[in-house]
Amino acid sequence: MKSSPTDGGPGGAGASSSAAPAKRQASGVPSIVSADLRIEGNLHSIGDVQIDGIVNGDIASKTLTIGEGAEVHGAIEAESLRICGTVEGEVTAKTVILTKTARVYGDVLHESLSVEAGALIHGFCKRLDAPQKRSLPSPALSNGVAEPGARPALTDVPSGAPASSPAE
Repeated sequence: MKSSPTDGGPGGAGASSSAAPAKRQASGVPSIVSADLRIEGNLHSIGDVQIDGIVNGDIASKTLTIGEGAEVHGAIEAESLRICGTVEGEVTAKTVILTKTARVYGDVLHESLSVEAGALIHGFCKRLDAPQKRSLPSPALSNGVAEPGARPALTDVPSGAPASSPAE
């Protein structure tokens, strides 16, 4: 029995060719680049990826793990990133974990960064979307006198400038 391109069988998608492509969803199963595999080109996944081989190209993924013997030569973008191997290129992720065997040659842009003793970074680490500085409110003053229980306001003293002393 032959199937036609519109009946949903092996040769077709079950929709006419003018329909928009269906939105892809993560399968829940990680994609794995095994230790004996070398990839020349960029990788893009909306799910989880485990790299144990060598990738010469950029990688974009939701969750990415670079295994201990793995090498990535290219930029990385991920929501969550764990590096145990070697990365040569800029790393951008919400959460970055560098294990003791990690070797990163490039800048690390992150919201959260964890670095184990022994990890190597040749580049800058920069926090993305750094939280705004919060200033402490001044204590409520009434006629120039602080209310009972009010804490004194903290002020920054420029380096090299003498700190002011309390009024005598």
